[in-house]
This record gives sequence, C-alpha cells and structure tokens, in this order.
Amino acid sequence: MCGICGEIRFDGARPDLFALGRMIETLRRRGPDHEGMWLDGAMALGQRRLAVIDLSSAANQPMVDAELGLALVFNGAIYNYQELRQELLGEGYHFFSQGDTEVILKAYHHWGESCVERFHGMFAFALWDARKNEDGPRLFLARDRLGIKPLYWTRSNAYLRFASNMQALLTAGGVDTSIDPIALQHIFSLHAVVPAPRTILAGARKLAPAHTLTVTADGTTYERRYWTLNAQRPTTPRSEREWTSAIHDALRQAVKRRLVVADVPVGVLLSGGLDSSLLVALLAEAGVEHPLTFSIGFEDTPEERGSEFEYSDQVAARFQTLHHRITIPNAEVLDRLPEAVAQMTEPMFGQDAVAFYLLAERVSREVKVVQSGQGADEVFGGYFWYPRMAATDGTALECFRAHYFDRDHAEYLETVNPIFHGIDYSAEYIAQRLAEPGAETFIDQVLRLDVTTLIVDDPVKRVDNMTMAWGVEARVPFLDQHVVELAASLPPELKLNGTGKHILKNIARGRLPDLVIDRPKGYFPLPALKYVRGPFLDFMRELLNSRACRERGIYQRDYVEKLLKAPEHYLTRIQGSKLWHLAALELWLQVNV
Repeated sequence: MCGICGEIRFDGARPDLFALGRMIETLRRRGPDHEGMWLDGAMALGQRRLAVIDLSSAANQPMVDAELGLALVFNGAIYNYQELRQELLGEGYHFFSQGDTEVILKAYHHWGESCVERFHGMFAFALWDARKNEDGPRLFLARDRLGIKPLYWTRSNAYLRFASNMQALLTAGGVDTSIDPIALQHIFSLHAVVPAPRTILAGARKLAPAHTLTVTADGTTYERRYWTLNAQRPTTPRSEREWTSAIHDALRQAVKRRLVVADVPVGVLLSGGLDSSLLVALLAEAGVEHPLTFSIGFEDTPEERGSEFEYSDQVAARFQTLHHRITIPNAEVLDRLPEAVAQMTEPMFGQDAVAFYLLAERVSREVKVVQSGQGADEVFGGYFWYPRMAATDGTALECFRAHYFDRDHAEYLETVNPIFHGIDYSAEYIAQRLAEPGAETFIDQVLRLDVTTLIVDDPVKRVDNMTMAWGVEARVPFLDQHVVELAASLPPELKLNGTGKHILKNIARGRLPDLVIDRPKGYFPLPALKYVRGPFLDFMRELLNSRACRERGIYQRDYVEKLLKAPEHYLTRIQGSKLWHLAALELWLQVNV
C-alpha cells in the first residue's frame, strides 16, 4: 500500500524532477516507510511506501528489473501473488524479492497488458516498458476491477503526470483548476459521486475501474476495459441453502486472503453493524483469536444517537476481541474538519468521511492493516432505497431517480450559477448505465451500477483516503472479485427479502447476536453534519458567506440563504444535509485548490 506518481514527457525534455519531488512529498502520509524516485529518459517515477508485504528493502519502489527492461510503482495488494509467483517460477523467471510488487513486473513481461486479468486484489500501478516495442517505450497504467485504489492523471502537450491523489497533481502545478460543469452537476445529484474519467476540476482526470491506459512516447494513448460484471442468473438454479453456502465460502476465503497476505497484524473496523460484525465472526472461523477491533462514536442529538457501541460491544465481548472504543466530542470534529477535508482527494459529502479520518488516526497507533465492511450494502442490497425503487412504477431512470438523486434537475438549476447550467447530464448518464446489457432485472441493473461505479467514488474512496491519510491500509472483503461476481448472479429476492442483505443474515444467524442481525439498518453516525445547528451552522454560514465563496460564484445566493435559514428542513432523499453539501464543496475548494 503506497502513494505513487510520475511524469512522462512527449517534447524531448527531461521530466521535471522538482515537480516529481513535490508530488512525492504530498504523498508522504500514504507511505511513511520509504521514499523512492527513478528516472529513465522521458520517464520519471516516484513512490512513498507503506510496508505491508515483504518488509525488506528488496521490495522498495520504484522497483526496477534491468534485465527485463521494466520499472514499476504500485499501490495495493495482489492477493493471489503467491500462486502467480509459482506459475512464473515454472516459466523460468527468477525473483529477488518476496512480495507482490515484483510479481506484477514478471507477469507483465510474460503475459503483456492482459496480465491485469490474472490479478486478484486491489491495485493501481504504473509500469514503464523501456523495450523497443512496435511504437517505442511505453507507460502502462492500470486500476483494479472495483476501483478500490485510486489513480489520477493530468496532461499537457508536453507531458502526462499521474498520482494517487489530486493534491499531488496540484502541487506539481500546471493543472486547469476551473470547475467541470458536468462533474458539478453529478456532485449535487449523486452524493458527490463524479464517475470516471471526470473530476470536479477540468484539468484532472481519473482512470476508470477495470481499465488500463497505455501511453506511448509521442503522447498517443490507448484505453481498454478488461472486465465487466455480469448480473444474470446461472444456468443451473440453486436453492437458498446452496446460495447461502456458496456466499459463505466465498466470504470466508476473501477474509482469509486479506489476513494471510500481510507480514504485519490485521485489525477490524467494527461499527456494530451486520457487515463489520460478520467480518469478526469470519476471522474467528479462520482461527484468529482476540483480533484488534476499533469502534468510534460521537455526541448524540435528540433525533439520532451518535454511536453504535451497544452493538459493537456485544460483538467484541462474544469474540473476546482486543477492543478499542473511541468517543469524539463535537468540538474536536469541528476543529479538525478542514484537516480531514485536506485529505479528500475529491470533495465528499458522506458524514462518515470525517469519522473515518479520526478513527484511522487512533487505529494507526496499533496496526497498519484493517479489514472493513464497505461494499456489503451495495453488493447484497442493504440500503432502504432499493426496495422502494423496486416498488416504483416507471422507467428504470424514473424509478432510480425518485429515490436516489439528491436534487432533481430543476433544483440543481436553482442551486448553481447559470454559467454552470446545461442539460440533465446526471439523468442521461444514469439512464445509459442502467441500460447496459448483462443485467437480468431492474434491481440487477441498479446494484451493478452501484457496485461498479457509484460505490467507487463514495464509500470506497472515502475509506481509502481517510485511512491512507494515517498510513493504514483498509482491505474490503465484501468487494472481493469472486464475492462480487457470485453475488451479482444471486436472485434479487435473496438480497432484498425482509429489510435487505437476506443472504448475509442467513450466514450470520447463530454466529452473531440476534440483536445485531435483526436491528434496523444503521449508518456511521455523525449527527452534527446532518442536523446542522449551533457552532456547525455558524461555521457553514461563515464559509458560504466568505469572500472566496462569493467570488468563486458557484452558488445562487437565494438558494444559499434559503438553506441557511432552515437547514434541517432541507435533507436529501437519503437523509443528507443539503446545506452541508454546499459547505463541503466550498471547504474542499478553499483547502485544496
């Protein structure tokens, strides 16, 4: 797990090593254990390492194999690297390190760009192939199937730069920081999700999940999608018991892989919900005794509790975990809000981004790697809006939008300055994605879209950003490739039955307390960013009335004033604060741009 960056020149000049150095320094928090830089003609690579697999200096990066003519920087973990290593040894390759990084080098040399189809894990990497290929040396960029690891890039006529976050690109300079109007509409429609390749900044782009990007020495680029998710029933029907057994086996294997492929201790982020609690139970099945677990809570409001300790405590007690219960006062949340936002590679509206940031700080004092329950709700149908969508009449877009969009198009036009107006880009995008072939029912369409796109730029990005800000690697077993593919073929009724995640509840029954299994769906609570009042309201008012915000000119002032007068009256369909949305974007721009 690391932070990576680099620059390839197209104009015959040497890469800007000062810019590369600034990018590496910006990525320091993602990789506190080692720093590396490497230069070869038109290509320069940089990396900050978090040592998790093969802790020796032999696994430091950039990793260069002079014999093969390849160099690599890599962020992530390849969970099947040991199997691939054995296969490559049988093909005559020899290794000088023990980790997964070198396996990528050898796999690329042996299988070419199709090597990514063999990798089982989370990854973003940049590989420089200096050999005399048909079109000369080339840069090969790749991102994992579910977009768990990030990869951003920017280009000019003279160069292309890439990095693990936008902050690194911005510190290098030369990025067009004007607002992308299509991305702006996505942000205020889709809970701050901006699907790849766009970002909120016109000059910064990101590689889409399950894609590779090849860049030749003259600046020509080739993009390829190497994986798609099929959401259709298998040819041989299965009973509910058979489905439960198959999903259980896949999850057990996913948890075990993320435990074994590490040369450091692994903890669990235990929220008290079904998903993280089930991870603790599966670790027990894998033979782990007394795992380290971590829970966080905040101050209550009259409307909502600020913690789920009553549930997480029961799980910790049942499995005798080494439990850490962390309580954060609201004053600390407010004081450290700008600090957390500075670690968001893109604007985020989810309340729990700040929670994860503060939790990861405490976790980093104990472990480098944690397992986390992100993805279970999207993969197994746990959110309340899925059955509501299924029960709504209309087109796929109408059913989806009625229960998901934060603002309909008319309200969006009321929100932003007319210079950012346009057609309903978000509706157009969602309609196209839902209509893609390979999904059997409407709910299959929705869950596939969520798993392959929307989740990437909401909970998954949030967890990566906030944990890596403290040098902690978060692993997400529910987004294991095999689990996701198996669950996509699961009949929707085995997901949505009851209050959702029916098949996971089958697995959990008898392993977890019934109170944890049968409780209403909970969310990582931070009530102060939902029920905005007191110091939080004062903070948002000052931010949105600031000179910087007014001069930026994104918002229509009448809309801002309406929300400021009665913030708790304006919540989204999934119960987010619309005022916080406006403040969060403005704060991100002030802190990062």
